[in-house]
Amino acid sequence: MLNSMQASEGNTGKPPIPPAEPRPRPIVMLTIALSVALCLFQMYTAGINPLGLFYQRPIHLGFILMITFLVFPVFGPNRRLAPLGALVDTIFFAAAIVSGFYIVVFLDDIIRRAGFWTTTDIAVGIIATITLLEASRRAVGIGITIIGVAFIVYAMAGPRGPLPWLGEIMPGILAHRGYGIDRIAAVLYLGQEGIFGLPLGVAATYVFTFVLFGAVLEVTGAGRFFIDISYALTGRRQGGPAKAAVLASAAMGSISGSTIANVVTSGPFTIPLMKRLGYKPSQAGGIEAAASTGGQIMPPLMGAGAFLIAEYTSIPYLQIVLVSIFPAFLYFLTVYLFVHIIAVKQNLRGLPASELPAVREVMKGGWHFLVPLALLVYLLIVGISPLRVGFWAIISVVAIAVLKYSYDWLRNRPGDETRLPIGEALKAGALMLVTACRLGARNALTVSIACAIGGIIVGVIGLTGLGLKFSGLMMTFSGGNIILALILVMLASLILGFGLPVTAAYIVLVILVGPALTTEFGIPLLIVHLAVFWYSQDSNVTPPVALAAFAASAVARSPVMETSVQAWKYAKGLYIIPMFMVFNPEIIVGGPVEIVLWNGALALTGTIAFVAVLEGFMFTRLHPAFRPVLLAGGIGCLSPYFAAEAAGMAAILGILGYNFLRAVQDNKVPPQPQSS
Repeated sequence: MLNSMQASEGNTGKPPIPPAEPRPRPIVMLTIALSVALCLFQMYTAGINPLGLFYQRPIHLGFILMITFLVFPVFGPNRRLAPLGALVDTIFFAAAIVSGFYIVVFLDDIIRRAGFWTTTDIAVGIIATITLLEASRRAVGIGITIIGVAFIVYAMAGPRGPLPWLGEIMPGILAHRGYGIDRIAAVLYLGQEGIFGLPLGVAATYVFTFVLFGAVLEVTGAGRFFIDISYALTGRRQGGPAKAAVLASAAMGSISGSTIANVVTSGPFTIPLMKRLGYKPSQAGGIEAAASTGGQIMPPLMGAGAFLIAEYTSIPYLQIVLVSIFPAFLYFLTVYLFVHIIAVKQNLRGLPASELPAVREVMKGGWHFLVPLALLVYLLIVGISPLRVGFWAIISVVAIAVLKYSYDWLRNRPGDETRLPIGEALKAGALMLVTACRLGARNALTVSIACAIGGIIVGVIGLTGLGLKFSGLMMTFSGGNIILALILVMLASLILGFGLPVTAAYIVLVILVGPALTTEFGIPLLIVHLAVFWYSQDSNVTPPVALAAFAASAVARSPVMETSVQAWKYAKGLYIIPMFMVFNPEIIVGGPVEIVLWNGALALTGTIAFVAVLEGFMFTRLHPAFRPVLLAGGIGCLSPYFAAEAAGMAAILGILGYNFLRAVQDNKVPPQPQSS
């Protein structure tokens, strides 16, 4: 039913992007083989035999780099440069093998001569760094590559480095002694705080396992199940398809953790339906982009965020997931309210029941997809390692898919077109697993390479002491004012987001500003990491670089910048909700029950008030005089003083209650006939 409606839009639902030039068959087959090998290696280390960091991380990065140079040719699809491109790609492919497996093969020797590196050690370190930067340019983008190079150049700038002249022109607060290429290469490649540091460690274990889990769910049909159940639950309501987009993105995001993947997976279904019901193309694209952005803050996966936060703060992963549920609910509530208000303002109706799937039928066909998610939650609750949980979650998806297909196969009569011969059924199942491996490896490329580049940045920051200097710089600019400090973090996250993916932006920001926010401003460590992680999402929806909005505009066929502005408007929760985390910390760190409930009520009420102020509507149109009062009430909910909180809460409830009564009264009065 949804597909037929989509066709009526004259839109296949796929972005109007020219098809990529097909790669030669030997390269495609090698890519598939490496993807399957990578997934088998990850499953082995996740569930059977965990390896030490200098085995796990280099092997993972070696596979990732090799796949990158196969998938992304140096000159793109330009056939005229194919011979030269093939030579360059072959050289980098060989360098990827050396980069990933040199440490593994010679690990014992490297450990024995720790600190007394050979010429070969340094040469391989330089090769690995250059290879990683080129892979980053191809797979992630030029922005983060330039930043990685800039940090390496910064490490060289100083009286003892190869670039003393650069150190002389840098501001005094950024000055340092300077380091030679040998020292930098050793720190970045042979140490535990460089390329193979914590960020890549998280990507090479937890993140990849859960990305593969999402890929297996996707190829078995879970994505379509979540979209259908969202439509079945909300499709008949006012603005139903837009509300379904919010719910579907929350569900998809909880397993994929990728904003762009959310947009291109659910957008082809939700955006055409929103347009059909009367949403402007830019509104439909903006709603989908804002809702999909919530996927990276939605437990249990949260992109790579939950795992990175757990590693940086030494707080259990399960605790981070649990405390993130309420803020994620508030975010999706803000998007849902924006959607509802637009539907009421524009008098947009829902879909007729005849054009929607029935909840019972959807659950009947896809209830088994809920079993792996339930198992995942149960294993986390009982205290199993997240890495092992991901392993068993993947096994459970495959097992349940096999059982479901076997049941359907036995139930159908011989000769039925849906009952394949056993040989063909086994072949189809194997191809599905191979597809999941390809999808999982491809989805992991960006995160793993970005985390490895993040390791370069972290290594240079530790080597030069830049983190402490940046903290002092932040205190100077903010003047000790916490609100100004948070605004500086927001601006920094936006600027970094122009060139960095979310995970990399979070790593850079939290390393630079995290210590100052914790030690100088007294913000709890967990809240600092959550707030910085939330602010790092804004590059998905904030012009001029709004990656999720760009993808959504392609599906909606709407102007890019107009769609970006709409996405930025609907994603305001990214800025509002971290403020409530900082000024109402009990909703994250806990406390007495009555205090937690009171602060939760303040966050909920204040969030609704800010949405009403931005739209000038809640239940019915707000009187212009009410908007500044509501804004003051929302700010009062952020106050550390109980009197201001109570006054803000009372003002908000009073105005919204008055508007509700007005809306009820207006609905009771029949429309007056028009005079002729």
